[in-house]
Amino acid sequence: MGRDGQDGETRKTVWVALGANVGIAVAKGVGGGIAGSPALLSEAAHSVADSLNEVFLLASLRRSERPADPLHPFGYGKERFFWSLLAAVGIFVTGGCFSFVQGIEAFRSEEPESAGGYAVGLAVLVVALLAEGASLVRALSQVRGQAKERGRSTFGEIRRNDDPALRTVLAEDSTACVGVLLAILGMALHMATGNGVYEAWASLLIGALLVYVAYVLGRSARAQLIGEAVAPEMQQRIRDFLDDRPEIDAVTAALTMRLGPDSVMLAARVDLVAGLDSEEVEEALVRTKRELRERWPEVGQLFLDVTDASVADRVRARRAREELDGVVEERRQEGAV
Repeated sequence: MGRDGQDGETRKTVWVALGANVGIAVAKGVGGGIAGSPALLSEAAHSVADSLNEVFLLASLRRSERPADPLHPFGYGKERFFWSLLAAVGIFVTGGCFSFVQGIEAFRSEEPESAGGYAVGLAVLVVALLAEGASLVRALSQVRGQAKERGRSTFGEIRRNDDPALRTVLAEDSTACVGVLLAILGMALHMATGNGVYEAWASLLIGALLVYVAYVLGRSARAQLIGEAVAPEMQQRIRDFLDDRPEIDAVTAALTMRLGPDSVMLAARVDLVAGLDSEEVEEALVRTKRELRERWPEVGQLFLDVTDASVADRVRARRAREELDGVVEERRQEGAV
């Protein structure tokens, strides 16, 4: 499946998640107001945060497709990373912080619970769990399809997927399911014992969960925004390709940066073999660029710099290659690939 097809699938996944979260947020808010349940209100805030984030992700999918222009010669692919960062902030502020406030207030509250109201609240949470589960199944189905295309395990694809929108939806839906289960447990224990401390702790746990997810998503978006390299396995294959070119004597550097989920920049410094005239040098560079783009179509920006490598350059390049090979082997042993 091409990038356009993957973006179409991601849009469908985000729309499914948005529809589920809007409906769930309204139901949780009404149920939480009727029951006076801090855990259910925390979950309502969680769903509101998720709904806002889906809007951010849809905006990122649309804005990142704009073509390059004089002000942005490398295109707008990093829009995806920016809006993903905003989604992480939304989870932290709207979801996590509100849940902590609800949990703290619940410890101080002495209002009696309503059995009828709590029954309504539990029913709302069960419906919410089914809706969140359906959205999660949709996201996992897309991930499994991409994993099959790339010859990875589903878990490996989740860890290495480069689409921040899909990764955010997966994180939100997974967290939502866990959060609903915590809210159900807190409300059920409150009803069974008459002690509201269980709901207070459920709200705090939901808040902690949301803060952790926001941190993980924010850290990933930050790395991509400031200029993240492609996966070490791809770096290794590119280095192997360049090293195997008969015209190249040494590769002193091969630097990569993701410009978007489907766009990569590659800047390499190479030392060519001695004895090539100017025409042969030009032909070698043109051929190398063409073959690189044929093998890796996502390499949209490609720069090859011919340099006279010193002994120190070769030593640094050899050490960098050894470090890269070590990272790839470590990841292979961890089963990330």
